[in-house]
Amino acid sequence: LIGFMGVGKGRTARALAERTGMFALDTDDLIESMTKMKIRQIFATQGEPYFRQLEQRAADWLGKNVRRSIVSTGGGFFMVRKLGRKGDRVVYLHSSLESILASITGHPQAERKIKKRPLLQDLDRVRRLYAERLPAYRAAADLEVEVEGLGAQEVAEKIIRKLALQTKQGKGTAEG
Repeated sequence: LIGFMGVGKGRTARALAERTGMFALDTDDLIESMTKMKIRQIFATQGEPYFRQLEQRAADWLGKNVRRSIVSTGGGFFMVRKLGRKGDRVVYLHSSLESILASITGHPQAERKIKKRPLLQDLDRVRRLYAERLPAYRAAADLEVEVEGLGAQEVAEKIIRKLALQTKQGKGTAEG
């Protein structure tokens, strides 16, 4: 799953994992585990270029070691040199920037969510980044799913239907 920061990739991955029985992995969690540092600490002490190198290491590890899993990625992860393997499906979760920001700032733990995302500290930069990345997300994806106003279960259901994923109850939908 790719998409802008805060669009709901992690929540959607967990909902998909619950419905399909696959594992859900988060690339930011992998990087934090690998470095024993929080993402914001990596950005503050090592900078964004170093973080992008760590994303490539995570992509390489995933490509070599992980099968039949749902991977939620950081907002810039799609830019790594090798994203996925033959047969992998890249799903872009799309929402307007206004909706993403409203979701983050309206969350009960908004302060923690904002602090966790170093790039959110400069809203002008966020707007430029969103505009720059939008065509690149679309170019990198096999499937685009509109998520604005939807919960993680609804987004997961859309993805299951569009990709004809096997669910725990049967093929494609909860009803079988």
